[in-house]
Amino acid sequence: MKSIRILIFAILCLGSWATKAQELQATVTINTEQLQLDQQRGSSQIYSELQRTLQDFLSNRRWSNDNFAPEEKIKLNINLLLTKASSQGDFEANARIQVLRPVYGTSYETVVLNMIDKNFNFKYQLGTPITYNDNSFIDNLSSLMAYYAYLSLAYHYDSMGLRGGEAFVQKLANLTNLAQNSGTGWGNASDIRSRFAISENLMNQQIQGMRDVNYSYHRLYLDTFKEKPDEARKGILDLLMQIRQINQIRPGAASIRVFFDAKSEEIFSILDEAGASERQQAFAYLSLLDPIRTESYRKLIR
Repeated sequence: MKSIRILIFAILCLGSWATKAQELQATVTINTEQLQLDQQRGSSQIYSELQRTLQDFLSNRRWSNDNFAPEEKIKLNINLLLTKASSQGDFEANARIQVLRPVYGTSYETVVLNMIDKNFNFKYQLGTPITYNDNSFIDNLSSLMAYYAYLSLAYHYDSMGLRGGEAFVQKLANLTNLAQNSGTGWGNASDIRSRFAISENLMNQQIQGMRDVNYSYHRLYLDTFKEKPDEARKGILDLLMQIRQINQIRPGAASIRVFFDAKSEEIFSILDEAGASERQQAFAYLSLLDPIRTESYRKLIR
């Protein structure tokens, strides 16, 4: 009888944990191939600990008041390519950040964010925990991790509900302002690939429409593509026209760049099956809005 009570208690505890699980399922990888041998010698332990510390910080911290079942967690992948390291714990890296979202009714996962951060610089010493506070800047590493956590949540929630990520957009703006004044590598609004510009765009009323595009693309068209592919293609073409209007207000805005960095291959794949006139129209929009990939898009008018 006692063993049955223990089993029931364990099941209840497991169920309680599952309904209150944290939001992010983070995977962090660290690549040291570009470091000089003398930078790595005798210090390989620090890289495995850094990887584990960053991953635990992202995955085990509560970033919102919402409850996530394990299968609902947001997949966040961060790959750090270390380019410099010192015995004093100073690191320079390029980071690739990717966020994935399931598409309704399928086994397919779509890329919501696909970013390269070439100024991922921080300090870290063995045995040092990561401490973060929303209301103060502690160090670059904790702010970098929190930035990409909140950015992931903002884009994911916006893809599920119209401007659903507003709470995270506000947190992101506060974090970025604090970090820009105290840290390094956060950039400014004129650098469209900077962390500051990306955050500023999410707040800027002139280009809030890109957040609406994020919602419509994912929830209205991608989630319904399996049942209504022709309607979804037409809807995505309409979205490209909306992005063109936003681009006229803020040419080459950070939010537009972020959208196509994540969606270019998927949009091409979807519209490549459209009729000739739709493909021609798609090429005209895409080559204007995402000119660095014009040659790839040219295959639409084969």
